[in-house]
Amino acid sequence: MKKILNYAMYVSLLTIALSFTACQDEIEEINTGEESQTITANSSTADLIQRTSSNDGSCDNIVDGTSCYQINFPYTVEVNGLTLTIESEDDLEQIEEIFDSIDDDENLLDIIFPITVTAGDFSEITINGLVDLRELAAECKEGGDDDDIECIDFVYPMTVFSFNVNLEQTNTIEVTSDRDLRLFFKDLGDDNLISFDFPLTLMLHDQTTITVESNQELASAIENAKDDCDEDDDDDYNDDDFDEDEIKEELIECVWFVTEFKRDDIDQTAQYVDYILDFKEDGTVLSGVTGASTIAGVWSTSISDDGVKLNMEFEASVDFTLDWNVYDLDEDKIKLYNDNGNRIVLKQICDEDLVEETVESITETLKECTWVIKTVKNNDVEINRLLGDEFEFQADGVVTLTNETTVTEGTWTVSTNTQGMLVVAIVMGDESAVSFEWLLIDLEDDIIKFNVEETFYELVIVEKCIADEEDDIAFIETIFDNAEWGITYFAESNDEATGVFADVKLYFNGDGSLEVRNLNGEVFSNGSWFVYRNAFNGKLEMIISFEPGSNYLPLANDYQILEVDDMRIELKHENETGLYDHLVLERE
Repeated sequence: MKKILNYAMYVSLLTIALSFTACQDEIEEINTGEESQTITANSSTADLIQRTSSNDGSCDNIVDGTSCYQINFPYTVEVNGLTLTIESEDDLEQIEEIFDSIDDDENLLDIIFPITVTAGDFSEITINGLVDLRELAAECKEGGDDDDIECIDFVYPMTVFSFNVNLEQTNTIEVTSDRDLRLFFKDLGDDNLISFDFPLTLMLHDQTTITVESNQELASAIENAKDDCDEDDDDDYNDDDFDEDEIKEELIECVWFVTEFKRDDIDQTAQYVDYILDFKEDGTVLSGVTGASTIAGVWSTSISDDGVKLNMEFEASVDFTLDWNVYDLDEDKIKLYNDNGNRIVLKQICDEDLVEETVESITETLKECTWVIKTVKNNDVEINRLLGDEFEFQADGVVTLTNETTVTEGTWTVSTNTQGMLVVAIVMGDESAVSFEWLLIDLEDDIIKFNVEETFYELVIVEKCIADEEDDIAFIETIFDNAEWGITYFAESNDEATGVFADVKLYFNGDGSLEVRNLNGEVFSNGSWFVYRNAFNGKLEMIISFEPGSNYLPLANDYQILEVDDMRIELKHENETGLYDHLVLERE
């Protein structure tokens, strides 16, 4: 064990001093035969050690915008109107999921103060408001100008010794964490000397370990490793940083399905449902609908000031031909965007992810629960009067379609067409708008999409089972359970019409029904409501519908939930024209 090391200039003086201090238990003899292993607490090596053991505050940058401080758990935030309690780093993923679910990136996050933050030296500060937090955040520049070194870490435990200026050992501690080591340095004076019980083990960012035998080797190891990784000190949680090689590897690994598509600010997702992109290593890319002929193009990547770009060029598929900025790369998802309202979200599907659906499996899936109509289009025209109606597919081939006033009965069968593709045939005598042979084009968890082949007919249904255990949905169902809500804002295709509904309230019942009441409580119209998470895009959505012929059908829609708390909800629906319907309800 190397505790005290040779300083030749002190040898003769210390020899004399020790003859007078032989009874001082706290002073140990100096080993004059070993290489010098002490350093001063204010040396460059000590600075590297402290920076390596600093508290890394970058994990919650998505909340506080600073890498120098970390908010102590637990704390509460409101994200786009949803209240979240953050109790661990894993909970931070929920924030990014909510942010990513909003197309227009108008994300709102409010911290509920007071909070306590931990600095790099593990000291704690109480923050009482946003102004105080911004002052702290100003000390760090987004992108990594904090002092901590994250690309190499100490492996604990280790033993550290401290000495006074006379090289007398004053303390011995066993260090078991970065916090212990930083607090040890905090109690030292600038002139104090320290040494380690070598060898020490350190871990590099790739999880490999190295061993050092001296202060010089320790300093060299930290210097060589400190810039070897991306410290992820920006505000995008969970390392959305990636390089060009990673993008290329991900693109060619498996095929990619289009889950969202917007061009020139117009949503064209329905047009590209089940559309695939298959990127080849030779720079070619194939696009098209599964099971149909494909279109060949070329692809390449490049680096710009905005990050990695993906260029695609197709002579016969101009919608995809563009220089796309790569915004987000996940294990099985990639997001692309370009200015002027252009956006693509792709989901990676590998062979092992593919589940072969059969006539039997689709039959059983449809019989499991009732199914709520999210969309019906006939010849590209939405049939809003069927919004929210419920299918019940029964075992004997009978299917019912139920709304607020009527129950219609018909028949259903599942089969395959001449191309071997799955088809659900519905015959509903009194409702021709759903009586077709519907081709199954996509199935994701609790939502199914159908169309009529080579036409502009579409049907989207959402599973409605007895219980849905997702916390967000349960919260929304709770606040709408037997509660009256006022219409504080409504716009149809961006044209405000709030005043039309000034004299009525919406009363939501816990069973999924709703009533339009005047200010005296008289019921003017009946309807229904249903909340679910859209499995195709991960967004929370709410269907509001009314009985046929109701004067309140303009309010009916399959809305995306933008913000919600126990007293207010804001809803949005994008129309085929690219204009929006907005509805804001506030609880009475």
